[in-house]
Amino acid sequence: MDERRVSLAKYRLDKANENLESAKISFNENLFRSAISNSYYSIFHTIRVLFALEGFDSKTQKGAIHLLNKHFIKSGLLPISFSEILTDSFEMRIDSDYEDFFVVSKDDALRQIENAKFLINEIIQFVKKYYGIEL
Repeated sequence: MDERRVSLAKYRLDKANENLESAKISFNENLFRSAISNSYYSIFHTIRVLFALEGFDSKTQKGAIHLLNKHFIKSGLLPISFSEILTDSFEMRIDSDYEDFFVVSKDDALRQIENAKFLINEIIQFVKKYYGIEL
């Protein structure tokens, strides 16, 4: 495996973990919109770990959903639930950031944080098994 790709994957995982920590802090301060946003970016950067290892990328959210589905979901490498988590998180972040009077509940924010934690752990295990790499 190309060391540059592995380094980029590790960098993106670090970003994902940092966003997750920010989401937790925001949640604990009852800043649920911020928790939603940071959880989404944690999920987004976690998915981009895979793209780094494969040598492609998307800087747009919709592009990331497309690439995840095309290269990992349709092939059966990852379950469709990963795409559903990314899509749900993306839509909630968009609504939270741009919709007037969109109410973010504590439960919504907590669910997104839990989804981010879940994906980080699952992707780390997938990378270890599929690529033979410890992140």
